[in-house]
Amino acid sequence: MDAALGPPEKMADRAEELTPMMAQYFELCQRYDDSLLLFQVGDFYEAFCDAAERVSRLCEITLTKREDSTGTYPMAGVPIDNAESYIETLLDAGYRVAVADQVQDPSETTGVVDRAVTRVVTPGTLTEDELLRTDDNNFVACLVRDGDTYGLAVLDVSTGDFYATSADREAAIADELGRFDPAEAVVGPDAGTDVFHEECMVTPYDETAFAPDAARETVAAYFGDPETLLAADAEIRACGALLDYAEYTRGAEGDEDGERGRLAYLTHLTRYDPREYMLLDAVALESLELFDRRAVHGRAGATLADVVDETACALGSRTLKDWLRRPLVERDRIEARHDAVAELVGDVRTRERLHEKLRDVYDIERLVSRVSRGRANARDLRSLKATLDVVPDVRAALADADCAYLRTVHGTLDDLPDVRDLVGRAIREEPPIEITEGGVIREGYDERLDDLRETERSGKAWVDSLEQQERERTGIDSLKVGHNSVHGYYIEVTDPNLDAVPDDYTRRQTLKNSERFYTPELKEREEEILRAENRADDLEYRLFTEVRETVAAEAERVQSLADTLARLDALVAFATVAAEHDYARPEFTADPKTTHVDGGRHPVVERTQASFVPNDTRLDADAFLAVVTGPNMSGKSTYMRQVALIQVLAQAGSFVPAEAARLSLADRVFTRVGASDDIAGGKSTFMVEMTELADILEHATDRSLVLLDEVGRGTSTTDGLAIARAVTEYLHDEVGARTLFATHHHELTATAEALPGASNWHFAASEQPPPADAGDATVTFDHEIRRGPADASYGVEVAREAGVPDAVVDRSRELLDAGADTGKPTASPERGRRTNGHEPADAHEVADEAGTATQTPRDIESTLREQSLAETTPLEALQLLSELKDRLDD
Repeated sequence: MDAALGPPEKMADRAEELTPMMAQYFELCQRYDDSLLLFQVGDFYEAFCDAAERVSRLCEITLTKREDSTGTYPMAGVPIDNAESYIETLLDAGYRVAVADQVQDPSETTGVVDRAVTRVVTPGTLTEDELLRTDDNNFVACLVRDGDTYGLAVLDVSTGDFYATSADREAAIADELGRFDPAEAVVGPDAGTDVFHEECMVTPYDETAFAPDAARETVAAYFGDPETLLAADAEIRACGALLDYAEYTRGAEGDEDGERGRLAYLTHLTRYDPREYMLLDAVALESLELFDRRAVHGRAGATLADVVDETACALGSRTLKDWLRRPLVERDRIEARHDAVAELVGDVRTRERLHEKLRDVYDIERLVSRVSRGRANARDLRSLKATLDVVPDVRAALADADCAYLRTVHGTLDDLPDVRDLVGRAIREEPPIEITEGGVIREGYDERLDDLRETERSGKAWVDSLEQQERERTGIDSLKVGHNSVHGYYIEVTDPNLDAVPDDYTRRQTLKNSERFYTPELKEREEEILRAENRADDLEYRLFTEVRETVAAEAERVQSLADTLARLDALVAFATVAAEHDYARPEFTADPKTTHVDGGRHPVVERTQASFVPNDTRLDADAFLAVVTGPNMSGKSTYMRQVALIQVLAQAGSFVPAEAARLSLADRVFTRVGASDDIAGGKSTFMVEMTELADILEHATDRSLVLLDEVGRGTSTTDGLAIARAVTEYLHDEVGARTLFATHHHELTATAEALPGASNWHFAASEQPPPADAGDATVTFDHEIRRGPADASYGVEVAREAGVPDAVVDRSRELLDAGADTGKPTASPERGRRTNGHEPADAHEVADEAGTATQTPRDIESTLREQSLAETTPLEALQLLSELKDRLDD
């Protein structure tokens, strides 16, 4: 049979024509038809036929072929020792990978070796260190729809972090998915997939796992009665199906009875209400650049997480990012964190001592999951002990803690003395990676093992002394005693000395210039050594697995310690940033509309600029909505993000980059800053903008913080201004949310002046007149926010600074000054209504019989019709109205 017969699933239908090994391969391909199968053959994982061609192309390895009595098959293999790097490539290409290992010792069978799929590697269920980012969680999600209720479960298989929630709106579930950013999702039969982002692999799965009874049984096997843990049937179904899927990927073939192994390290299921945390949806996470920054000119800058993550270990880094992703809304919990940070800021010695000790903490959260799955080696156990060895020092550093949070941490730090002692007694300090070849168990731990090792050592010592003894007995000075894995121990004699070989030597091997022999005593010693060595290796492996199983039984205690160390590390990191970068402790007020910040700074931008101009913020019940105007490049967007990031940091438990801050708690931060086309979805930039705006207006409350930047710019000036004004009025009258609205619609400042809870702010700029001889005026952006509206946007000046050709800049200025951009005698939106320093001549003047200029009502009507209100500031409008009224009175 050759590859022309088609893909593996077709070949499997003709298994009777295949050799036993190839039949085994194609049968597994058929059973795992959603995955690319890697099939162990000796020291390699092989793929055949179409799969081989894919693996060869994607992994850039040589495509070879296998020939047997049934045909020729394309073949591509990757070495088992380096398989993870190739698996990563296949995952990046969008494949799931089923790994079929030999589950039978080749030496114990005369036929084909049994193989079974021992793991299915998917983007969301990774546990391999080589494939994981150590400082980030890697979640797989499960979504279920039960009537009008959506149930969501998310699990990090590598750490055991397991969360569940539910909502009655798909949009609310999409917001939660934005928090966790799962790499993969398992979707129930009635749930859609539109809520998942493009990078999330959506995996179809056995519908029976979603059945209510099956899901209840699965959850109960791990955590007890699901009714006491979860709030809705949809949550139970999502958790049950996700657990079933995790079992499937971790121990795909199960045991002899077909039962898959329970993942014993999954000891906690946290059911949460989204209202327990400030909501930061995917749009907010992206626009505030908390974790990912959009690349500019091919280079990505720093994020909020980058500048506040001063953690010492992977445990703390993941926790700190979780705190940023899910800021608290309960004041007592937030202030408990602030109390701890304040104490650590004030106690430099303790803070630095803790940071130094926490650097020696290994990622025991992921380590214990490997222990529980039976995949940890001896070095993993020594890493666990090294971490446990640190705990007493950490406890000592916190012995005099004053605040309740740190005292609680001190009291819950468990160094697991039984586990620590066991690993210390059982495992050598620097064990080999392999756990089946000896050298793992300490001398003195097990008497039987010590006896076997002594027999092995004494036998080898006898062999070591044999060479000298035989040289003296035979008189052959060049005689050597050696060993190899094929022929065992031997006595080697060169050809010129063969006449001196004693009669008790038996020939073992002939070489080019020498002969190898053994003696009865050497043979006996060899068998004794090998027997002791093999028995010792087997015993060591059994002893190691017993130790590993004992440690696995304490998984919950290890996870509890990991959580405590992680929280402490995150607090130390917040304190380090606060101390080194002059952050202030924020205060909270019960009023829902307060944002009082003195000398606020953008936590990321201030690190990347040589000088940064701090700014104050004043939002309260009397002025909770601010319309922010000012020139391009003056810092409006940076300022708005700065206010939001201060709010996020404060509710995450951090101090904030400011001289002082007094804030209301926010239930959600909404952002509408920038937009892009969704061409594939049939949405223009303006449609994306309006969709995001609709979400804000529908879900914002009086406890929300709303950032709007240039709403309405994607359509005509008239339409855009109308939308911007209506949005401003709606947020003020109906929502009452704290709002910063940056705009170039200067007309919006009149709306702000008319609303009792609104105010105008602007970013200042200074315009210097040109030199007497030549040149243009220069504009300096002060990056300082001030009360009142801006009088200009300086767009032409910015264009000149950006390098737009002089001819274009000069023509722009001509059109601007003449109001010719609309073909009507209107005021300039960029330079106000100034025309070479003179008052505007917008009225239509008609000479009367006496030769004087008069203004008729008809001409006034014509002038008003020609006036572009969308490009007229409130001050200009009042000035024009006054002029027209004066002329009517005349």
